[in-house]
Amino acid sequence: MGPGDPALLTLRAAAELERADTVIVSRAHCPAEILSHCRPDAEIVDTAEGDPVKLAARAAKAGRRVVRLFPGDPGTACNLAAEGGALAKAGVPFEVVPGVSAVTGVPGYAGIPLTDAKNREVRIVDAAGGGVDWERYAAQDMTLVVLGAEGAVAEVAKGLIAVGRPDSTPAAMTSLGTTTEQETVVSTLSRLASDTKGMEAPALIIVGDVVNWRDKLSWFETKALFGWRVLVPRTKEQAASLSDRLRGYGAVPDEVPTISVEPPRTPQQMERAVKGLVTGRYEWVVFTSTNAVKAVREKFVDYGLDARAFAGLKVAAVGEQTAAALVEFGIQPDLVPSGEQSGEGLASEWPPYDEDLDPINRVLLPRADIATDVLIAKLTELGWECEDVTAYRTVRAAPPPEPIRNAIKGGGFDAVLFTSSSTVKNLIGIAGKPHNVTVIAVIGPQTAKTAEEYGLRVDVMAEKPSVSALADALAEYGAKRRAAQIEAGDPLRKPSQMRRGARRRK
Repeated sequence: MGPGDPALLTLRAAAELERADTVIVSRAHCPAEILSHCRPDAEIVDTAEGDPVKLAARAAKAGRRVVRLFPGDPGTACNLAAEGGALAKAGVPFEVVPGVSAVTGVPGYAGIPLTDAKNREVRIVDAAGGGVDWERYAAQDMTLVVLGAEGAVAEVAKGLIAVGRPDSTPAAMTSLGTTTEQETVVSTLSRLASDTKGMEAPALIIVGDVVNWRDKLSWFETKALFGWRVLVPRTKEQAASLSDRLRGYGAVPDEVPTISVEPPRTPQQMERAVKGLVTGRYEWVVFTSTNAVKAVREKFVDYGLDARAFAGLKVAAVGEQTAAALVEFGIQPDLVPSGEQSGEGLASEWPPYDEDLDPINRVLLPRADIATDVLIAKLTELGWECEDVTAYRTVRAAPPPEPIRNAIKGGGFDAVLFTSSSTVKNLIGIAGKPHNVTVIAVIGPQTAKTAEEYGLRVDVMAEKPSVSALADALAEYGAKRRAAQIEAGDPLRKPSQMRRGARRRK
């Protein structure tokens, strides 16, 4: 299943998990995303429950298709030889699906190539059992990857120095490799033990001149939001694109629904509006959110209609996200504000009603039950007759689990993203106020104003009100913060590590 990052699962491994009746794995070392490839009815057996060979053989002989999941690659620092041999002896046929090994995957994520033009030999040493003959690894042009040495770093370094490796030989140690908790310390053989004190297992050591490439090739740990735990308080449906963008910057998004979107209590109003769309009752339809697009689209499906029913209508969208949802529906909006993407921004660019040019003066606004009236007031002023229809209701979601609430109030999150005023109010209502070390990022001025009214310090505001711009703005903030720490010679610490009592590596 790869060395830690669930994205390193191979296509073949994912396909086999989808076909498996029984999966045998150490649950403590398996990311949940890996098991999400399994069918809902698949049996997941923890290796803590017994001998994995006996568990596999019993399931296989019962006619079940079994997957035995190993971390990294089955043939490297795993029990493949022993388990495969025992299965062969028991007459159970099997196949081996190679995976990404920690031996290559972790150095790759640390920005350290194992070979280059001058260093063309790599040796892998399993030091977990001790008693290594270091004389065999004395050659200075040989790259060493040492596994299982987390508790014996000093012995490894002393052993190599004793057989002639210079104490100035570059050496690096990476812990929790390929995960967002990854940490790499670059040192020399003489200082490695003291420099890596307190690092977490699992970890591996790389010895050799190739370690010097890290300054140029480090790509993972240098991401703008690397390892930041970011709270995304949005409706479940809307969180995915924002979370994906945050992951691209190295963050660990935690989605907490603060708003639940539900149908209106009385659907008749919406039904009349959809009929009016088809019969030509309106000149314009205004969409102020992706939820409004979704609500109208669902009504269209109920009536057997599609985007062709919008022929002859003019369509406006409040911003890029809403416009994108319309395009996906098959509708190209006629008006999207070029400046501020909000109701006010749309109103500022709205054309006045002209009885010679506009055959009808009615505008349909399918919106949330809590939408503001600024847009309606402005359109009425311009001579338009607005029909404000409740397309969906927004209700406060249930409180998140206690660990999430504690992390919000205790500074366990590095940043919180607010995508509307209602997410500010609802998050504080269901979970409490974010800790003062947490970076507060907001989508626009109105959301910033609400956050400040609730006593929050706004650190980041998107240049334009879209979730992608919000993620980009937070990443820019994170990159500047990191650069400032490096320039000042300070240790790289996330916002959550600035709170009193936060765990730090000595």
